[in-house]
Amino acid sequence: MHTFSSLSILTMMTLALLCAAGLEYRRHQRRVMTIPHRIHVNGTRGKSSVTRLIGAGLRAGRIATITKVTGTFPRLILPDGSDVPIHRKAAPSILEQLAIIDYARRRKARALVIECMALDPHYQRITEEQMVHATLTVFTNIRLDHTDVMGRTLEEIGTSMANTIPRGGSMLAAHDDNIALVRRLARARGTRVIEAHADTVSEAEMNGFRYIEHRDNVALALAACDTLGVARETALRGMWQAEPDAGVLSRSEVREGDHSTTFFNAFAANDPDSTRLVWKKLRDEGHLASQRFVLLNTRPDRQDRADQLAHLVATELAPELDAVFAMGEPTDVVVRSLRGYGMTAEKVIDLDRAEPAAIHRAIADRTTKRSSVVAIGNMGGLGAATAAWFADRSINHG
Repeated sequence: MHTFSSLSILTMMTLALLCAAGLEYRRHQRRVMTIPHRIHVNGTRGKSSVTRLIGAGLRAGRIATITKVTGTFPRLILPDGSDVPIHRKAAPSILEQLAIIDYARRRKARALVIECMALDPHYQRITEEQMVHATLTVFTNIRLDHTDVMGRTLEEIGTSMANTIPRGGSMLAAHDDNIALVRRLARARGTRVIEAHADTVSEAEMNGFRYIEHRDNVALALAACDTLGVARETALRGMWQAEPDAGVLSRSEVREGDHSTTFFNAFAANDPDSTRLVWKKLRDEGHLASQRFVLLNTRPDRQDRADQLAHLVATELAPELDAVFAMGEPTDVVVRSLRGYGMTAEKVIDLDRAEPAAIHRAIADRTTKRSSVVAIGNMGGLGAATAAWFADRSINHG
């Protein structure tokens, strides 16, 4: 009679697990290839919006499409356009993408539009090369963000994102200040770059959106739909009718007596470059009232970001502002930063962890007739609740 040592049993169990993992890996490779069109969306900002827009355009073109966004809240958009939440039992993991791909296969989807959820360069490579196998990768932009994970320079961040560029395939990118970097990264992988130009999207086309969308996002989405043969007019109609991401730049107007406050939810634009672009867009397109405020939300784990935004507000936006309100925690750090960067004490109001109604009251008390407040920083903490409070009380609600 033979006996096995503990080491032998452990070895056999390890081999069994490896075999099982190998079989599952091969199954996944077969599954993913049953979906003809796989669009992988990456970038610093706008991923969720662009992912949603592409999915909406393809659905309008009668292509059975599953869309998966990470965004403010993880969601799955089904071929009929219904939007369902993704319930996680544990912390977010790229393994979630495997289940989404299998779901799309079982639903016999012809297209999968999936937002990249990885930040770490290694995980970005795994997501693309072992999971998605994109037929088209879309880059929204390359900006300084997540510098602790992706790199300290645009070159390093772009190189990290390049791990989702399919080798010898095609990618779509916005024609912006970093297009030369994108071309160089794609060339290293033998990949063709299709450039989307924002100026090809007319004002009339932008006016079809019931929320504030960015031309770059629309141009990218239209170009992606065009690669799959969906007519521009058809794709646009689908995009106009689609539900936006919860973190999309949106406008709510709350009136109280003869006073009104227009609240712009720009919490999702939580890096200085994106915030600067949002402010410029709102100002240059005439959305801002003469009395202007910034509401800066912070959270304990993003103090570096709060300091960067405080620097932007104090050194660039301050001349156009009547005041800046600090909310979240810890606000004392933000207040010190704002004052340290040159904002006068009377222009800085510390709201601490005030509830949305108290935030509105503080803004209303400083509003003479009409004011605009641009909310920046983060959707976390009380950010989402504050945006929802203003949206629910907006005169245009529903």
